Amino acid sequence: MPDRLCLELKSLKLYIVAYRNVGIFYENAVNRILEDCVAACRPKRMAITGRFSSRGGISSVVEASYPRR
Repeated sequence: MPDRLCLELKSLKLYIVAYRNVGIFYENAVNRILEDCVAACRPKRMAITGRFSSRGGISSVVEASYPRR
């Protein structure tokens, strides 16, 4: 739920694609994306869902929200 500012979709896409070759855990990536997005637009509420699938066939879904509960 935005407040006064919002994120441009193309900028958000380029930002997320930059994580493609970063070697960090899924949970860390989702939390970092949430922190950066909250810092950029200061929303009232925000939820991030990361859907990850690897070559081995095991997929993961990681969720983070602001404000933290």
